Amino acid sequence: MSILVFGSINMDLVTRTHRLPNPGETIAGQDFFTAAGGKGANQAVAAAKLGMTTEVIGRVGEDNFGRELLCGLRESGVQCVRVVVDNSTTSGVAAIAVDEKGENTIIIVAGANGKVNPSDCDRLSDLFPHADALLLQLEVPLPAVQAAAEMASYAGVPVILDPAPARELPADLYPLVDIITPNETEASILTGISVSDAETAQKATAELRRRGVAVAIAKLGAKGVFCANADSNFFFPAFDVQAVDTVAAGDAFNGALATAIALGKPLREAVKWGAAAGALSAMQPGAQPSLPDRETFDNFLTSRENR
Repeated sequence: MSILVFGSINMDLVTRTHRLPNPGETIAGQDFFTAAGGKGANQAVAAAKLGMTTEVIGRVGEDNFGRELLCGLRESGVQCVRVVVDNSTTSGVAAIAVDEKGENTIIIVAGANGKVNPSDCDRLSDLFPHADALLLQLEVPLPAVQAAAEMASYAGVPVILDPAPARELPADLYPLVDIITPNETEASILTGISVSDAETAQKATAELRRRGVAVAIAKLGAKGVFCANADSNFFFPAFDVQAVDTVAAGDAFNGALATAIALGKPLREAVKWGAAAGALSAMQPGAQPSLPDRETFDNFLTSRENR
């Protein structure tokens, strides 16, 4: 069993503040740190820390950040021999501000992630026979995402797309996606339906399924998760935790969701795994440092076993 992740690898530059600044406003920060991030790398680490064999395919720059990012991925158990070290640009970075409620704003400079193209998908082809899922995001150029989804679909490998950052998607991409996992903002942008609760999430997921996605999952943050497939719709309430930093909570969700699916868990159980991993991630600062290991994850689920 293995999970493939095709996507971004960033260095996160994180500032903690009492509140997020208004446009044109300068405020004082309380703390600053760097942490490995990027939605692709985060989701790969999330799955690897839960015990899944995981390989990431992407690009970093030939710089100190790139070397540090690859070292961190290896230490987390992620296979990254197919990551290209691109000497034509810098590694990707994300400038992140996090307030005391755990809410955040993020500015991404793509760097090497912006150089990812359909030719990078060639490094995926021989991995598909042993893969249980391909995780995709939108922090690399869309033509590369589309090419990877096409290859996975042809090989019979389930495609899980986290449509972040949200953008308009081509109509022919949706039927290639087995599971799509937007948050409230992303679901609203994709469908034109303002998503804020389970009722509006039901409408948005129905629209995503109408476009050809097999399973649509709307992540509603502290409200919970709404899931729709051909057989049923269901709402899973969020685990009650004290959020510190929500930066990688969505990535934790996708990594755990994919892990559960690879292990043959039913969809409802896989959503529960995603929600648990997301909750645990939100309780810790940073992106990859916040992702739970399997022991922490199992202990958390056991403590909430009545869910």
